[in-house]
Amino acid sequence: MSDAIKLHHSWKQPLLEEFHSPYMQALKQFLLSEKAAGKTVYPAGSEYFRALDLTPLGKVRVVILGQDPYHGPGQAHGLCFSVRPGVRPPPSLQNIYKELQDDLGIERPSHGFLEHWAEQGVLLLNSVLTVRAGEAASHRGQGWEKFTDAVIRLIAARDEPAVFMLWGSYAQKKAAFVGEGRHKVLRAVHPSPLSAHRGFMGCRHFSQANAFLESKGLAPIDWSMPDISSG
Repeated sequence: MSDAIKLHHSWKQPLLEEFHSPYMQALKQFLLSEKAAGKTVYPAGSEYFRALDLTPLGKVRVVILGQDPYHGPGQAHGLCFSVRPGVRPPPSLQNIYKELQDDLGIERPSHGFLEHWAEQGVLLLNSVLTVRAGEAASHRGQGWEKFTDAVIRLIAARDEPAVFMLWGSYAQKKAAFVGEGRHKVLRAVHPSPLSAHRGFMGCRHFSQANAFLESKGLAPIDWSMPDISSG
């Protein structure tokens, strides 16, 4: 699996033990069985590790954790909260944009394609990296959570500081082991319409993240989103 996947080289060696572990071999067999049974799996196989491919380990400055990929057609492409060009931004992402506008005055983008953030060092990592079409959370408990825990541990163990944006209890529990001495840990409720007005709106995480990065001599994130073609 580690030889065939599309994954930036900075992650391959540190994660080699994970790729060769029994749980990852079992996960691979599970995914093969899903496809053999005629199930559609999102995102495409070449995009399972898109977040890691776009954001090398040494360049991670901010970590945003999600839960599962979107399970609708044409949405998921390997980055949490992000959707492909031409797909309407889902409600949680619209609330993220609202907070971004209130926090930094950045006009809300017309699209939900977040690769611009990923290319700057914002790791947009789901806990589970695949899902069966039309069935939310259908690939939980198959091993992905162990793998993404290992990813978070690698970042937390680095000497370089990073900002962890933990939105909702799921993300906060998953990264509960991240120490706040070297890193900045920002917590809020999830941006879902069900909870956003209980503390996500007004959390000012984007400006806090940039202030922390600058205090450590690191470049801030350009949270604005360039226009893109809908093609």
